[in-house]
Amino acid sequence: MLEFFFDCSSPWTYLAFHNIQPLAKELGVEITWRPILVGGIFNTVNPSVYAARETPVPLKARYMKKDLADWARSAGLAIKMPPAVFPVNSVKAMRGCIWLGPEPGERMVPFARAVFEAYWGDDKDISKDSVLSEICQKVGVDPVKFFDGIGRQAIKDQLKANTDEVMARGGFGSPTIFVGKTDMYFGNDRMPLIREALERVKARAA
Repeated sequence: MLEFFFDCSSPWTYLAFHNIQPLAKELGVEITWRPILVGGIFNTVNPSVYAARETPVPLKARYMKKDLADWARSAGLAIKMPPAVFPVNSVKAMRGCIWLGPEPGERMVPFARAVFEAYWGDDKDISKDSVLSEICQKVGVDPVKFFDGIGRQAIKDQLKANTDEVMARGGFGSPTIFVGKTDMYFGNDRMPLIREALERVKARAA
């Protein structure tokens, strides 16, 4: 019923990742986590993102920082724009989410959370193997098995397939959330609408 397409390189996705979990728990809904590579989406269907970064509107950019800070405060999260590396190459981290998805013990969510925290809280370059190794150790994942796993062609293919799928279904960025396969929502600030959509679906099923 509830699909969450996400890339850890987005602060708004971090907020939505955090906020959707208590919502789903409250309503008794399972989240299907769908890791993607948002750069592939931008390259294919939404190149305007790159243009906006190259020539930002100063007033809009200033407000965006305030908006992000307000949402982070509301969620109780520490989020700051990484001064060292932005945007970051998240492909290895997202392949890690794919690899950990079917692993026993539900380790994908703690891993993804740790990736978000490392990049958006601690300004660590999540494209680096050393940083990913630290994250693996933090969440109880064997780094050797991790790097072996994310190097497998099937894992690479699944990340690409997820990215292609969300675009085919109308997505243009991260996070993209679906209720009941066809009802799409984009962004962290759509949580009230997602709640209403889930409640409608549950009411129809009752």
